[in-house]
Amino acid sequence: MQVHLMGQHVLADSVLTGYGLEVKTVIAAFIVGVVVGITGMGGGALMTPALIFLGVGDAATVVTADLTAAAVYKTGGAAVHWREGSPNLQLAKWLIVGSVPMAFLGPHLAEWISPEGDLDGFLKLCIGFALLFAASTYALRLYIQLRRVTSGRHPGEAEPVIRPLPTLLVGALGGLLVGITSVGSGSVIMIALLMLYPTLSAVKLVGTDLVQAVPLVLSAAVSNIIAHGLDWGITIPLIIGSVPGTILGAKIAPRVPASFVRRGIVIVLTVSGLALLDKAGWAPLGSGEDETHPVLIGLVGISLLVVVPVVWGLLRRRSGLPMFGNPTVAEIEHPPGPSTRTPGGRVPR
Repeated sequence: MQVHLMGQHVLADSVLTGYGLEVKTVIAAFIVGVVVGITGMGGGALMTPALIFLGVGDAATVVTADLTAAAVYKTGGAAVHWREGSPNLQLAKWLIVGSVPMAFLGPHLAEWISPEGDLDGFLKLCIGFALLFAASTYALRLYIQLRRVTSGRHPGEAEPVIRPLPTLLVGALGGLLVGITSVGSGSVIMIALLMLYPTLSAVKLVGTDLVQAVPLVLSAAVSNIIAHGLDWGITIPLIIGSVPGTILGAKIAPRVPASFVRRGIVIVLTVSGLALLDKAGWAPLGSGEDETHPVLIGLVGISLLVVVPVVWGLLRRRSGLPMFGNPTVAEIEHPPGPSTRTPGGRVPR
């Protein structure tokens, strides 16, 4: 009798625990979906660390679930841009040629080079560095836009001359990064395209990025499923939360100051990246979970809130603009012009 009652208690606890994890996953996915819908910034850079910190699974399980969910909601965005004719298919082709095989190789390469028995720690290190890289690419993108605005140069409507080899290499780097960490299909590849093809209009930049991201993410998802399996208990709540969140974010985007949200995301990505490096035992920060430094990480986040606006003001002044005021960050990100809005009238990321 006691054994039977104990079994019932264990079963009840496991059901409640699983239910709690599912609810947390749905809520996290919904919040991230809203942010992605508002800003257009890649969900992998936000969702993967969020799920790791929530403790819903190890890094490999989280990366696989996130990539599988991303393959669902990125397809919808790519379809919209395809119907509107905004992607540069020739450019997308060379990106895909480089990214798909490297995305498939990524998870297997991680298993081969990770220390024996510590794949989870190795992936956390990779994700941490990828988050810092993603944050820096946004800052670099904004600086490039600042230089364009102050120089009076704006993207034209003419199709750029495609450079196959550099484009293929950009795809390969982005594919490898996504295959291992699920981060980078938007942020890293987007900034590389902006630098390689400065005359590419904003609509075509976003459309091309979305179209190439679908086979990239699918390849990474399939390879990670083969390498690590798929936890439907994480993936389904992830899809349930992220899809309506993204739709809601897209609807409220015109009424939300996306530039402020993006700057907040950069700080979140930086702090999350450092926290993951700390948790994984990166030598400069500590030696693993038993010696994490939450106070230090928090101080870095607070410092960024103060330092980033000052640095941005100094860069503006160096470019001949007042430290604060017009043009605003939103105006610098998307200068007025016929090519600065995506299908449906939304400002692209």
